[in-house]
Amino acid sequence: MKLYNTLTRKKEEFIPIEKGKVGIYVCGPTVYDYIHVGNARPAVVFDTLRRFFIYKDYDVKYITNFTDIDDKIINRANEEGVSAKTIANKYIEAFIEDAKGLNLYEENTTHPRATEFVQPMIDFIQALIDKGAAYNVDGNVYFNIEAAKDYGKLSKKNIEDLISGARVEVSQEKKNPLDFALWKKAKEGEPYWDSPWGKGRPGWHIECSVMAKTLLGDTIDIHAGGEDLQFPHHENEIAQSETLTGKPFANYWLHNGMLTIDNRKMSKSLGNFFTVREIGEEFDLEVLRFFLLSAHYRNPINFNREVMEQLENGLERLYNTKKNLEYLLDMAEDSKVENGEINKINKYKDEFIKSMEDDLNTADAIASLFDISKYANTNFNEKTSKFVIQYTYNTFMELANILGLLYKEEEILEEEILELIEKRTQARKEKNYQLADKIRDDLKNKGIILEDTQEGVKWKRI
Repeated sequence: MKLYNTLTRKKEEFIPIEKGKVGIYVCGPTVYDYIHVGNARPAVVFDTLRRFFIYKDYDVKYITNFTDIDDKIINRANEEGVSAKTIANKYIEAFIEDAKGLNLYEENTTHPRATEFVQPMIDFIQALIDKGAAYNVDGNVYFNIEAAKDYGKLSKKNIEDLISGARVEVSQEKKNPLDFALWKKAKEGEPYWDSPWGKGRPGWHIECSVMAKTLLGDTIDIHAGGEDLQFPHHENEIAQSETLTGKPFANYWLHNGMLTIDNRKMSKSLGNFFTVREIGEEFDLEVLRFFLLSAHYRNPINFNREVMEQLENGLERLYNTKKNLEYLLDMAEDSKVENGEINKINKYKDEFIKSMEDDLNTADAIASLFDISKYANTNFNEKTSKFVIQYTYNTFMELANILGLLYKEEEILEEEILELIEKRTQARKEKNYQLADKIRDDLKNKGIILEDTQEGVKWKRI
């Protein structure tokens, strides 16, 4: 399997630290608000990477954190007159609800909260101070950037350019403008923890370094997140972690491209800012997951309603294939092996796996899933071997599961509606088309659309 490593700017063969095992750390949300569609992209993309590693029989440890102490959380708490913990808990619960809609994190996943690791953060910071790589100024502790080797190696930025105008926190306390906060002195009314430097709270960058080190070790296999995190967040993680341990912090760095809305950068000021739950009011969130996997993860992706509607129809076609295969399984009787058809399905499966092994190319993998769908719908009927149908169904669902798709079970219709469908079928047999049409209209009023096919009557909710 090859992955594009941001650190080296090239695709590299993935070689785990320990054979058969993989540790992945993905930067999670700062929980002061509902997650927006841009937040959903790394969540879906790297959840799919987790699924693929599990499919390939890796023992996966997947970590995606909650930043539950931060200036934004404190500001929101002050606005609402509640505690920072109340705000964090509210939006963690909201995230978990949204995550279910996106079919995230079924297994092998840990969600650490930053506030659960404050003491290890204090120990980490003290060790940096002891090495001369950090310094305390009146309760604020800063990392000394001059202690880091190769600072800027991930983002490919040089220190001179960064000093002249980078996204860095300016403070007269710092020895160097690039020095960044490891520990922040508590202000009046803010949450705090006791430390050797007084009451305060951890800085943002220290959180992920400590949680990754504690849960996965000094060097981890894969660190991932949005490309906007390359600098300063991931760059600073590398600086403090590698300065402390003297070891590489992560062997592979993966970053997803950014998301635009109608070809414009998402912004509240432009009125094109959408949370996941706002999108969920218009589209099933499985459609959003499908959308986020429809382009290669490193490429930018543009969100608009027209594309979502197209993908909604595409997802429905895949569900219809699932239903058709289930129907044929009930109808087929002959169980002989048909190697030609099995070989054809295996060809599409191999293409799917090859795409996924080529830097997680989900766009091409989805195309292979549609190839199976088209082949089955075109070539299979009640006379097709049950063995072939079962093999195709198992393969189709196995590959869909890697993408986190087609996981919803068909709803069972209410008894009254089932009876109406049966009554309409009987009316058509008796050529009582007036009654059949009336029943169809009645069902439509109940939110049920009927479709007469060669395989019988199909239905869907609207």
